[in-house]
This record gives sequence, structure tokens and C-alpha cells, in this order.
Amino acid sequence: MTEARWWVPLAAGGCAGTAVDVCLFPLDTIKTRLQSSAGFRKAGGFTGVYRGLGAAAAASAPAAAVFFQSYVTMKTYLLENNKEMWAPSAHMASAAFGEVCSAFVRVPFEIVKQQMQAHVYASNKEAVRALFTPTGVSGMLRSYVSLVSREIPFALLQYPLYEFFKNKAAETEVSLSASISTGTGTRNNSNNNAAAAPAVAGWKLSLCGSLAGGLSAAATTPLDVAKTRVMLDNSNTARGTYTMLVHIAQTEGVSVLFRGIVPRVTWISIGGAVFFGVYERAVLVLSK
Repeated sequence: MTEARWWVPLAAGGCAGTAVDVCLFPLDTIKTRLQSSAGFRKAGGFTGVYRGLGAAAAASAPAAAVFFQSYVTMKTYLLENNKEMWAPSAHMASAAFGEVCSAFVRVPFEIVKQQMQAHVYASNKEAVRALFTPTGVSGMLRSYVSLVSREIPFALLQYPLYEFFKNKAAETEVSLSASISTGTGTRNNSNNNAAAAPAVAGWKLSLCGSLAGGLSAAATTPLDVAKTRVMLDNSNTARGTYTMLVHIAQTEGVSVLFRGIVPRVTWISIGGAVFFGVYERAVLVLSK
């Protein structure tokens, strides 16, 4: 990603996260209700699709800012101090580190958001108050593990894919630029004509983000279903991520682990385009 002053990823990530979460919130609500054990209709159906938006909006900027600051810092450190390190490995390690840091901010807001979306509580006040009960505190710990269990695999796929697609797009720009400058359709390798890679067009960055997000979302849907069930479960016998996956597969069928895949992939594909497009644009603007 674009190299910049330390605070630029923080601000750009906050802008990108807020843009995605607010614009695409109804799709997230529909996905949560499809995954609820209560069933889509009992969880609210298509009504009140903006329930929980306040919690999502409050978490978006700080969570995304923490993620991107952690991601960029770790990626820069790894690549600068390990010259022989394979770039995708640095991207994956950095993404995992970013998710672990970001989850500390996101978990309480994510619990309130999903419980409001699924009509577990009637108001944000009730949902927030429940966080500070004994079952609520233990639920936050389970939810943190569940969120990280979903986000790390997702990030290990999404960010290396994004970097790969972005690099391919940049290589295409270089090839086209070289072809135009030489008029031969082949790249000129002379040092005199060598030029820095041109900036990748914003729409291409958005497309890279969309492809990376959609593919990663589809692959991690079972973990997302388990995470939703963990966050909606307030009982004293609540399960963790692994036991929830096994329980769903055994009692409801493996197909249930892919419930909500269509709105999830749609939401994250569109969100990936908006997220990375806004992030890269914000970096360029804030770096000036």
C-alpha cells in the first residue's frame, strides 16, 4: 500500500471502514438474521434493517483505523527488516496482527449490533447493559475468540489476494505505458526509458478489493455463521467457535454453515470495492 506518514493509514482506514459499514448495513442485517438460530422471520425478516446501525457506526472508524495502522506498521517492519521474506507472507502476518488488534475495539460493538439486528434486545441500552453481566463478560471473551477465528482466516485470504491483484494491475499499467512509449507493443528495458510504475486507476483498485473480498467471504462463511451464533447466545451453556461449528453440522446439517452466503459475499464484494477504493484515495489525499 501507499507509503505515508504514520497517521495517514489511521485516518484513511477510519474513513474507509465507516463508508462501508454505514452504506451496506442492510445487507449485513439480512445476513445476520439468516444465520440466527431463531430463523429469518423471527429474527426480524426484512423489517428494521437499520437496527444496530449506531453500534456499527461507532465502531467502524476506530476499528478500521486500528487495523490499518497495525497492518501497515507490521508490513513495513517485516519487509524492511527481512529483505528475503516472501511478500505474501508479510501481507498475511500483517493482516493477522491487524485483526487481533482491531478485534479488541470491535467485539463489544459487534455484540450489541448483532443482538439488535436479531431482535435479542429491544434497545441499545438493554444490549449494552447485558455486556456487564457475568454471562455478558464471558460472552465477550468467547466472542473475541470467535471474531478473531473468523477474521484471521479471512484476512489471510483477502489482503494477500488484494496485494496480488493490485500488483498485477500495476504490471499491466507498466506494460501499457512501455508499449505506448516504444510503439512496438513490447516493454523497453533500457535504463534511459525506465520509469516508475504509474498509479493504478481508482476503479481498478476497487475491482481488486471486490474480487479479494468476495472470494474470501465465500470461503469463510462457516466461521461467520459460528461467530453470529456465538454472539447471539446469552445462555450459561454457550459454545465456543469450534463446538458451535460441530453442533450446527450435527444438529442442523452442513448446509446451514453456508446460510447467508449470498448477502455476505454481495456485501463484502461491494464493501471491498468501496473500502479499498476509499482507503487508497484517502491515503493519496492525506499524504499531500
